[in-house]
Amino acid sequence: MRRTALAVWLAVLTALFGVRLTAAQDAATQNQQASTAPPPSTSGFFPLSQVHRGLMGTAWTVFEGDKPEPMQVEILGILRGARGPGQDMILARLRGPKPEYTGVVEGMSGSPVYIGDKLLGSLSYRIGVFSKEPIAGITPIEQMLEVRNLPIDNLEMASIAQAPKLRKLELAASGSNEPENGTEFAAGATNFTAMETPLVMSGFHPQAIDFWQQQMRGTGLETVAAGGMGGSSDADAMPSAAAAATLEPGSAVSMQLVRGDVEIAATCTVTYIDPKQLLACGHPVLQAGQVSLPMTTAEVVTTLASPLNAFKIINTGATIGAFTDDRDAAIRGVMGATAHMIPMHITVNGPDDHRKLNVEILDLPSLTSQAMMVVLFESLLESNASTASTSYHLTGNVDLQRYPAVPLDVWASPGELAPAPLQLALLAGERFTALYTNAARQGAVRGIDLHVEEVPRRMSVELESARLVSNDIVHAGDTVEVEATIRPWQQPERNIRIPVKLPARLETGNLRLLISDAATLDRTLNQPHIPARPADVETVLEEARHEHAADRIYVSLLIPEAQAGIDGDTLPSLPLSVANALEAARSSEEINLNGESAEVAADTSAGGLLSGFQILNLHIDPGGGLN
Repeated sequence: MRRTALAVWLAVLTALFGVRLTAAQDAATQNQQASTAPPPSTSGFFPLSQVHRGLMGTAWTVFEGDKPEPMQVEILGILRGARGPGQDMILARLRGPKPEYTGVVEGMSGSPVYIGDKLLGSLSYRIGVFSKEPIAGITPIEQMLEVRNLPIDNLEMASIAQAPKLRKLELAASGSNEPENGTEFAAGATNFTAMETPLVMSGFHPQAIDFWQQQMRGTGLETVAAGGMGGSSDADAMPSAAAAATLEPGSAVSMQLVRGDVEIAATCTVTYIDPKQLLACGHPVLQAGQVSLPMTTAEVVTTLASPLNAFKIINTGATIGAFTDDRDAAIRGVMGATAHMIPMHITVNGPDDHRKLNVEILDLPSLTSQAMMVVLFESLLESNASTASTSYHLTGNVDLQRYPAVPLDVWASPGELAPAPLQLALLAGERFTALYTNAARQGAVRGIDLHVEEVPRRMSVELESARLVSNDIVHAGDTVEVEATIRPWQQPERNIRIPVKLPARLETGNLRLLISDAATLDRTLNQPHIPARPADVETVLEEARHEHAADRIYVSLLIPEAQAGIDGDTLPSLPLSVANALEAARSSEEINLNGESAEVAADTSAGGLLSGFQILNLHIDPGGGLN
């Protein structure tokens, strides 16, 4: 009897342990298969109305290489209105060795989350920093699909022989947004922020990256991660159907802000994809709405774990299309589309080297000027011959559709406020911004061509003094001689004599001579005033064309005749009747009037970047001049 009972117990225990062992083996086999299998095909979308605490799902993202890996997701509940009025967020805990080690990672945003084979949404948000658990917020797919359904406008479609063989997702009704068994949380109870998209600046010096971060402070684009760039040839810029065919939900994808010899790109993860378009990120990258930016594949070199800021180290890959929308719930990319970018070409000539930098920068009012400045700044850093005393002279033009080319002429010499390369980038950026952000501009910017001359010394020159060599009592029509004393940086002062021919029309009386640098002369000709409206493109163009060279000394006559400035143009020596007519319109029009006309009578080279001015007095005698 005892033997029979013992045998029964042994049989029961053997059966129990055998079943448990088999179940463990099956689980291990399933996990191994899941790690190599692609994300599941979906039979539709999982409705938000059916989300409740305790649901278990699977998220897919790339930790290394280009193949998505699965991780377990435990649904904790729903945060009502966490992303804005009517915009809910699903709260989840990530499980598995990798997410529990790395935490929530920059670049993970957009990682698709499935319940069974139905797409629930994308991992998009995280709680603060130093979190002990990988808790993430999920953007519901229902809200992301609103971006997919927006119309696609203003895109150039590349000719692709065969449509990419991409994973097709069947559409299904998602039902009501009201929860059934969901657990709700107060929207303000947690500090959720969008997962950062790693911004990779490839080919930039640390000083240029610091400059970008200062310009981008507070925008979410100041965080720069390690990474590299793909190809930069014209062929690489064309969309590749073969590269697009490798994408699947969970793949990494990059948005290029600058491409070419250097690159700036932001990377996140694909949530949804069909033969024509994809959705990624689950949150905005630039908060820009409609955009036109290159879309590329991306390789994750590795994922760097950090309690403060874990991120993916990225290499961008081949172009596959263009991003067309940067919206609250997702960014949308269109396969085979060609993005509109602004070509920018920079040539730098130094004493011992000659180098070029060719890029394309994004065409977006909030970021284009910053991209232009950081690329120019980088081009000046790429020289072993540059020193703290190097000066720069930039010339070139901005090609605007429907307008003549806009000339640029900027000098920068080392000073107390900033290094010369930084000064040049900021000054050129200021001139470009006045054109690019002008509300009256109708045509596109077709290109930026810049030429920079490096001078291996400090080019600053001060105007010490000026005097008349000849007598100060003269006739109209006489020639007088002005002697200017200038002092180049840390060099002996030197004298320059400038002959000045006086106009024969001058009337008897006193006359002032202005000996000055270009900036003082330009302010005299176009006196500062508070405009009734912002300057239009034509006014900015006129001001740019009338700017004087900064490396010359100017002698100007300040004649007691009326002068008017209209739309960037200066009208000197106006008849009194015309000045009276303009006076009546001065308050409502872009007109400034002055009782003294400035007329350039002579100029000569200063041998550097001149600063300073002097005023001399003459008396025009009615007869018998001493000259």
